[in-house]
Amino acid sequence: MRTLARWARAEWGLLYVTVREPLLKRRWRAFPMTLGAVLLTALLQFVQNRPWGYQIVQDMGAVRAEDPLGLALLRTPLSLFVPALDLPVWGALAQILFVFGVAEVCIGWWRTLAIAYVATLAGTLYARVGISLGPHAAFGLPWTDAQVVDTGPSAAVVGLAVYVSWRYGAYVTSGAVTLAMVVEVLLKENLAGKEHLAALMGVGTLCLVAAVRHRYGRLPGPGQWRWRSGNRTGRGSGLPPIQS
Repeated sequence: MRTLARWARAEWGLLYVTVREPLLKRRWRAFPMTLGAVLLTALLQFVQNRPWGYQIVQDMGAVRAEDPLGLALLRTPLSLFVPALDLPVWGALAQILFVFGVAEVCIGWWRTLAIAYVATLAGTLYARVGISLGPHAAFGLPWTDAQVVDTGPSAAVVGLAVYVSWRYGAYVTSGAVTLAMVVEVLLKENLAGKEHLAALMGVGTLCLVAAVRHRYGRLPGPGQWRWRSGNRTGRGSGLPPIQS
């Protein structure tokens, strides 16, 4: 048990401290964007399940690979908060509340939204590439997937979980999420699973860029950075703390 406890502290200690202090001090005010995202998702779920609201939500936030690219790009940000009709909405709400909440406390609301959008957009664009490759290619998709409505926060959640875990030194967690997505595709090869892998590739590129910029770029001078966790240090990615 002691070995497991030491491993848990090494894996999640810095992340735990970073999240714990703002929650104790500010409680729900520590993640206002996340609460807004949860309420927006719940509202969209309510509206799209009404006869008068289904088409409204479809026109504003439903993305299909067969749609014109410009229209798909306009709908992609909202599509992140439109729950999939074939999945229970509580799952989407729980994912947003936990993963978006942790990310917002750790890296700020606008970085959370930016990474979530990158992950979602990577999946949306991959669908078009996969369909053009065809079902017989290694990363291809059948043409019928072009008509599938592609909504929900899952790609964003996967991307944020991997990014925040990597950013705060929880490398085993980051690797476990990645492995789970690979297993998902191997067991059930579908559009959603492959989009999750595309989201991971997009976020992985962000991680690589951040690491290269830190390694070869100009480091900030004293006092230009501060830890959100109260100037605590711990095992991490070697990157500087989040800038104020």
